[in-house]
Amino acid sequence: MALKHQTDSAAYQLGTDENREFLKAAGEDLLAFGHNFPAPQGGSLWLNADGTTDPAQGIQTWITCRMAHVYSMGAMLGHPGSEALVDAALKGLTGPLHDDVNGGWYPQIAVDGTPDPGKICYTHAFVMLAASSATLIGRPGAKALLDEAVDTFLRRFWNEDEGLAVDTWNTEFTELDPYRGVNANMHTTEAFLALADVLKDETFRERAGRVVRHVVDWAEHNGWRIPEHFTSDWTPALEYNADNKADQFKPYGATPGHGIEWARLITQYALSSQAVDATEKAHLIDAAEHLFDRAVKDGWATCEGGKPGLAYTTDWNGVPVVTDRMHWTLAEGVNTAATLFRVTGRDSYDEWYARFWHYIDDSLIDHELGSWFHQLDKDNHVIGTVWPGKSDLYHAFQATLIPRLDPSVSVAPALKARMDGIAKAPGANATARQLHFDIGRFPANVAWAIMSCM
Repeated sequence: MALKHQTDSAAYQLGTDENREFLKAAGEDLLAFGHNFPAPQGGSLWLNADGTTDPAQGIQTWITCRMAHVYSMGAMLGHPGSEALVDAALKGLTGPLHDDVNGGWYPQIAVDGTPDPGKICYTHAFVMLAASSATLIGRPGAKALLDEAVDTFLRRFWNEDEGLAVDTWNTEFTELDPYRGVNANMHTTEAFLALADVLKDETFRERAGRVVRHVVDWAEHNGWRIPEHFTSDWTPALEYNADNKADQFKPYGATPGHGIEWARLITQYALSSQAVDATEKAHLIDAAEHLFDRAVKDGWATCEGGKPGLAYTTDWNGVPVVTDRMHWTLAEGVNTAATLFRVTGRDSYDEWYARFWHYIDDSLIDHELGSWFHQLDKDNHVIGTVWPGKSDLYHAFQATLIPRLDPSVSVAPALKARMDGIAKAPGANATARQLHFDIGRFPANVAWAIMSCM
C-alpha cells in the first residue's frame, strides 16, 4: 500500500514523533516499491512509474550500485528480501557490468549484454559506495569487489597531485577526456568519506578533504555558485553545455541542488576530520551555510508564478534556467537542512526542513503507486523529459535516514552502528530492527560540538 498523505503538519517537523513515524513509513514505502529491479543476468533495470522495469533503458551501473547501497541499508533495518536484492545487484557488478579485459566497469549494458563504451568516474565512485555498504552487511564477494573498486579508482581516476578526480576514459583506459567535472568529484567525496568510515582508513577522509577545499575555494570566488564544468587544467568552463541546458549529468550553469548536497558533505567532513583545526572547521561550516543559502535564494520558487519547488539550474546571476524540479534536489534539501540545524541550532534550517517535506508530500510522493516522481515542471506537473519513470531509490531513501542519524558519519555505517546498538540493548528483538530505530530528540537550541570551536 502506497504511503498516505500526511494530515498533521507535525509530520514535517524535525525531531517530532510524528516526523520519525513519517520517515519510517516513507522509507518502507520506497523499499517495497523497488523489489522488481533485478535483471535476470544481474544488476538493476530502470524502474517505471509503477515499479515495473524498462528494459529499453538497459542495465546501468550507477543505478545498480545505488540499489545495492539502498538494500544494504534495508538489510540493516530488517526489510524482508533485502539481502537477496543486494546479491542480485552485486551479481551484475561482478558479472556483465565488469570489463574483464580492460578492468573497471562499463557505464551500462543493453539487456542483450552489449556494453556502452567508456569508463566514467561517476560510475566508479558509486561502485565503491555500493561495495562498502554491502561489505558492512557481509554479503558474499562484497569485500573483494570493494578492494578491486578502490584499486581501480585510485589508479585510473584519482590524481594525487591535484587532489581531484578525472572524469572520463575510453574503454581501454588509454585516452583521457580533457573534461573535468565537479559532479563526479562530489560522489567521489561521498564514497571516500564512506570508505574512511567502513575501512577505518583516514587516508580516504584526507582525500575527501582535498576535494572539499577545492570546491569551497571555487564557490567562494564565484558568489557561492559552484562551477560544475572545467577544462583539463581545472579552469572553469562556465558556458559548458549552453546548447544542452537540461543534461542529466552535466547541465549548463549552476545547480542549486548540488550546492545543497555539497553543503552536507562539507559539513560531514568538517565534523569528522581530525586533520583540521578549529578555525578551518568553522570556515567549512560557514561555507556550507553560504552554499545552502545561495541555493535556496536562487532556486526556490523564483520562476514565473512563484510556485513552490527548487529550479534545476540557474545562470551565473542566479536566474533560473531550467525551472523543472528534480526529486533528488528536495531529498538533498531535507538532508542538509537537518544537518545544518543540528550543527548550528538555527531555526531557519528547521523551517526549511519542514518546508521541503511539506512540498515532497504534496508534490513528489506518489500516494497511489509508491516512490517519488522524479521530475516535475515549474507548475509541479509530473513530466519525464530528463528523468522518466522512477529510476532508483537512492536520494529519496537516504532522505528518510540521514535526518535521524549522526551527521558526522556516512549514512550506511551510521545506520549500521545504530542498529547494532539496538540489537545489543536489553530486551532487543527482531521487531526492533523493523524500521523502528530512533536516535532520540535533540534540543532545538543545542548545536553539535563544532559550535564550541567557532
